[in-house]
Amino acid sequence: MVTRGDDFDDFVRGSSTRLMRTAVLLVGDPAAAEDLVQEMYERIYVHWRRIHSAPDAYARKTLANLAANRWRSKGRKPEVALADHDRPTPDGSEDHAVRDQLITALQELPPRQRAVIVLRYYEDLSEAQTAEALGCSLGTVKSQASRALDRLRLITEPAILEGLR
Repeated sequence: MVTRGDDFDDFVRGSSTRLMRTAVLLVGDPAAAEDLVQEMYERIYVHWRRIHSAPDAYARKTLANLAANRWRSKGRKPEVALADHDRPTPDGSEDHAVRDQLITALQELPPRQRAVIVLRYYEDLSEAQTAEALGCSLGTVKSQASRALDRLRLITEPAILEGLR
């Protein structure tokens, strides 16, 4: 007989790497992301009987909400980014430098915009799936994505152009 614990354990094993990456993108700090994922798993376990048929959507929504709550509770200040000397040194390829710059730029977005970008473009959800995951309207997803992409272009484009000279 399969028990709640067995199903939950299978879910954790199958989703932990992906959800950890999502959490890092949402909060920008691996240690804070681990705390976020742990809290998310605790909440999922409590509601497992109700959500076990579709836990991925609940997990994404919980992560996005916990990240937004963490941001609010810190006095509306984003997580402190790692100092330059604490960052891993890029291996020299342009792709890694651009990726690192985009991850850093994500941390400058408000939590809701960051969640929309992570779910839409990293998790590859449709606009409707993103709206469902975040518990908002389709129009909110579209407007938040548009604003976030505009902001990311402003933050990243000058540095990328400077690096090409």
